[in-house]
Amino acid sequence: MSQSPPSPFPDMRVERVAAPLRHSVTESIRHAIAIGHFKPGARLPERLLCETTGVSRTLVREALRQLESEGLIEVVPHRGPVVATLTRKEAADLYRVRSELEGLAAELFAENANDQDLGLLQAALDLLRNQAGSDDALARLRAKNAFYESLIAGTGNAALGDSLRLLNSRVTVLRATSLGAEGRTEQSARELQDLVDALRARDPVAARKLAVEHVRAAAQIALRTLE
Repeated sequence: MSQSPPSPFPDMRVERVAAPLRHSVTESIRHAIAIGHFKPGARLPERLLCETTGVSRTLVREALRQLESEGLIEVVPHRGPVVATLTRKEAADLYRVRSELEGLAAELFAENANDQDLGLLQAALDLLRNQAGSDDALARLRAKNAFYESLIAGTGNAALGDSLRLLNSRVTVLRATSLGAEGRTEQSARELQDLVDALRARDPVAARKLAVEHVRAAAQIALRTLE
């Protein structure tokens, strides 16, 4: 019996688990953008999203409204929702603010985190390192996100966490660039291990410096593609 040809779409089907379904749909679309399936300027037809996520049009529309509020998508007259496009200056501005916020997060983590926070952060980094050689861009993205969630949790500053999540949502349209850059995942893991070592040493100055350098390295790759 002949087999069906492989689907051109990533597996975006949403699992009906305890987490609010709208959140799951939003994350599914966000991840598809982050791994480069939907590129900047690409249309996001509601019908297609309903088919690929397996949920109702109402939930898809709610997810799109959330992503629009974050600046990740925009609604264009006569075209509908499309993935947002960043100019080089807009991207540079975002990365500059991100470097300051992540630098602050690293500083606060070094000052406030307990041993359990450190253990969870190292475990998240180990997972990220294990995914470094994987061809599964979504698995690498989720591992990277888990690391940052652990970092945010250890800062003890909810306002900073909210700001970083919102900022990183806007940067999502550039994530596919760094995820696809040859050797970047491995280099990123090495940079983050240096950061974790500084956090374990309770050195807020070194931790902040390393966090800023890590973001700048990612920015160089992303901005290069916008030139």
